[in-house]
Amino acid sequence: MSNVGAVERATQKRVVKLFVEELGYDYLGNWEEREETSCVEEEYLRAFLKSQGVTPDLVNRAVFQLQSTAGNRSQSLYARNRDVYQLLRYGAKVKPDHGEVTETVWFIDWEHPTNNHFAIAEEVTVPPSSSLGHSKRPDIVLYVNGIALES
Repeated sequence: MSNVGAVERATQKRVVKLFVEELGYDYLGNWEEREETSCVEEEYLRAFLKSQGVTPDLVNRAVFQLQSTAGNRSQSLYARNRDVYQLLRYGAKVKPDHGEVTETVWFIDWEHPTNNHFAIAEEVTVPPSSSLGHSKRPDIVLYVNGIALES
């Protein structure tokens, strides 16, 4: 059996243990073999928004806006990151229906941080940011309400 990477793996396990046991993060698992990964894990984001009292129509529109912005390959990585930051920091401006008043849907509860869902996963394969790029696999990915904040 090879010891290549054994020290790094042990350190990774200690970091995961710290986040789970000391900081109260949920452990999502080792996603090395998981086929479907995304920078927005919809089930967790939708559950958070629902717990905040956001209506299903607004949830659908806000999640679509975030995913469209994050996945917009017609923009540079810098522009996408800037636009996603704007949505995370200032919320998504969406209308329940045509002609109705615009509402702000917050993806992160900045006022009450403990209302957010914090999670950690290991070995998450991140798809390339452009058609010319390569996928990456960070050792650890932190999630806030299903939104990846890569380490």
